[in-house]
This record gives sequence, structure tokens and C-alpha cells, in this order.
Amino acid sequence: KSEYGELSGQSIDDLQSGARIDVSEIKRNPLDFALWKAAKEGEPFWNSPWGKGRPGWHIECSAMSNKYLGPTFDIHGGGQDLIFPHHENEIAQSKCGTGGEFAKYWIHNGYINVKGEKMSKSLGNFFLLREVLEQFEGRVVRFFILSSHYRKPIDFSDNELIQSKAGLERIENAVARGKEKLTSKPVEGGSDLVELNTMLEVSKDKFVKCMDEDFNTAGGIGAIFELVKELNKAAEEDKVSKVGFEVIEAAVEYIRNVMEDVFGVLLKVEVQVGNMTTELIEFLLELRREARDNKDWTFSDKVRDRLLEMGIKIKDGKDKTTWSI
Repeated sequence: KSEYGELSGQSIDDLQSGARIDVSEIKRNPLDFALWKAAKEGEPFWNSPWGKGRPGWHIECSAMSNKYLGPTFDIHGGGQDLIFPHHENEIAQSKCGTGGEFAKYWIHNGYINVKGEKMSKSLGNFFLLREVLEQFEGRVVRFFILSSHYRKPIDFSDNELIQSKAGLERIENAVARGKEKLTSKPVEGGSDLVELNTMLEVSKDKFVKCMDEDFNTAGGIGAIFELVKELNKAAEEDKVSKVGFEVIEAAVEYIRNVMEDVFGVLLKVEVQVGNMTTELIEFLLELRREARDNKDWTFSDKVRDRLLEMGIKIKDGKDKTTWSI
């Protein structure tokens, strides 16, 4: 068992027998691995006490991490195929060489599979991200990747991406419906949307627990979908109180925060507010923020007053400007 708690790719018997490289007179122990390799004809080399040569693959990575991150750093990542021998050898030589703890956490991602087989050039099922982006938006690809746990293999196909796109649109539609509801007026004595408020707190708690459990982004997205379902129900309510409106606003903002600020998946949400769309309102507020930064108070006030005439109230905060109907 390796230092990071995962089973090595080789059995103890294999290691003791020198399975990767046969035991020979140049190896004192079957577990030994190369730190320095003698230069071959035409290869780059450095002079050393052992003659002309170059670092072994494993020592290169230890040297780079030590130079830029120091003897101990937080997270070391890589594919599962690097666990043995590369990462195990990195640990051995780095701890011996510096005395540091080396990496505190190890993150090994699963393979990308195409039609049940690992993606590789040798199998001819290899393609580049730019080729995928010709058919699907980057945010859809990102959402697709986040929908699986990073340690599990991902089955990559157009059909899977189409499903991810539909899932992302489901979230966007719920946010749009929530924002559209907020453009109406609260009703005295209307629903306080207790169910939505309860689900919001449940979703928050579940999301944090999932992310704390080895970056379980798939579980976190599941928590968002549970909230989306309740938000859709709330948007169908005919009469919603002021408290209910605050709950809808909190749910919409929470979903936006998770998707955009945590996951980096931008939402495309379009809502009609009178004769304007939310996208146009946000654009006007962006122009107004630039005007305020340039101390153009005349233009800034003009935008604010014109929006107010259209029934759109804005509020300047310390870090951002919000708007409401």
C-alpha cells in the first residue's frame, strides 16, 4: 500500500522479483530505480561525478517541485497510471533527499474512455479538445467533466455531452424562471415558500459534505438538481409573499454562486423585464460601474435614473451592484 492510501499497481511479489527491470549486478536491490542515466550518443547531457548523463524521469519531477513549491506542498495530481512507479518513486527520493513531507494530498484522476476503451493514440480513438469545442461549448464540456467523480473513468461520447448540455439547460431554465418570478410583485399573505427554504439549507449542507468528501463534484451537482426541482415548483406559485421572494432570490443566487464561482460554469440566463432583458440590464450596470470608476457621475446617475423610471431599482454595494423590480 502506498503512502497516499491507494494500492500500488504491482504486487509485493512483483516488486521483490524486480518485475519492471530484472535484477542484475548494477542493482543492489530489486526495488532500486534510476536517479541518473548515462548519456547515450546524441542525447543532451550534464557532467557529474558519475560521468556524462541526465536525470531519470522521476528525479526531474522531484527537482522541479522542490524548486518551485519547496520540500513540502499541499496537492500533487496526475493520472492513475502514474501511481506506480512514478509517484511512489517521487515520494521515496524526495523524502530521502529533503527530509520534508513532500505532498500532503494525492489526487489521481481516472481515465477517459471512448466506447469502453481507454483513449490513446495507439488505439486510434484519440482527439483534441479543440475538436470537441467545434461542436460543444466549453462550459458544457466542463459541466460534463464535473458530473463524474475525478477518480472514476469518464465515458466520453457525443451522446454524453448532449445529456450534459440538457442538464445544464435544466439548471439555467430554473434560474430564469426564478428571476422571472422576481420581476412580479409580492402578495401580502402569499406563500413564504417554506419548502424551498428548507431545500436550500439541505442543498447547502449536502454540497459542502460532498465537496469535503474527496471533491465529490458529482454529488454536489446532485444537490443542486434537488434545489432546482424545488425552485421550479416555487416559480409556479401564484401568490408569493415578500419572504417568499427573498427565498427565491437566495436560491437563485446560491445556484449561480456554485455554478459560476465554485465550478466555473457560466450560466446563460435570459429573462424579459418590461422592454429589457436581464442581459441588457447587466450590460448597462457594467457601463455604469466603468463610469463610476472613471468618476463620470453624470453618466452614472443618468443610467440609474433611467432604470428607475422603467421600474428597475439598483443598489450599490461594496463589491457589486444589484438590481430588483
